[in-house]
Amino acid sequence: MLHLDQLTYHPAATPAAILRQVSLELAPQQLGVIYGPSGSGKSTLLELMAGFARPSAGCIRWREQTLEPEALRQVAGLVFQFPERHFCGHTILEELRLGHPELDRPQIDQALQAVGLDHLDLTTLPHSLSGGQQRRLALAVQLIRKPYLLLLDEPTAGLDWSMRQQIIALLQQLKQNWTLLVVSHDADELAHLADRCWHLNQGRLTLERRTEPQSIASEANWE
Repeated sequence: MLHLDQLTYHPAATPAAILRQVSLELAPQQLGVIYGPSGSGKSTLLELMAGFARPSAGCIRWREQTLEPEALRQVAGLVFQFPERHFCGHTILEELRLGHPELDRPQIDQALQAVGLDHLDLTTLPHSLSGGQQRRLALAVQLIRKPYLLLLDEPTAGLDWSMRQQIIALLQQLKQNWTLLVVSHDADELAHLADRCWHLNQGRLTLERRTEPQSIASEANWE
């Protein structure tokens, strides 16, 4: 169970807080969507949850345990809005093995199969892939780390209709095994997948839609 409790982020260099008393809950194997306009604090919120920055106040808990940034970096995996800008490997194999030189072929195949890229040659250049394939590769890089929580920043941004539909279908599959939190400027595209949906504006988060009754009934099984 993911808990954000009164999370506030106010860097010294900014005149006002970027995030103000943000609270949310998300159960395992649920997909949450946070939508809002540019500049509302969506990407900053994901960076805090991924352990890339420390909140000014409040806390982040996973399974009732409060986590510091170092621990969050182990629990959560963040896929950036344009992940191809962060690729460092010269081949798909190099990209997957960055920081994990001990990875064997079955582990690599499993990660690629999970995102539908197991048909590709491992010597393929990451930057030669289509936009949708690059998003899938970025997801595979995070799955290699075996996080409990997947954080996705605008996963369909800049893709054509067909590729967006492929990514949406992939998120539906991943939801069977992972907890996902997605930020987007448009809630409609992912509304049919979302168990919970929030609106973020000027750093304040509002719950728009709660879990379906059948999900609420299973809360007793949350770990």
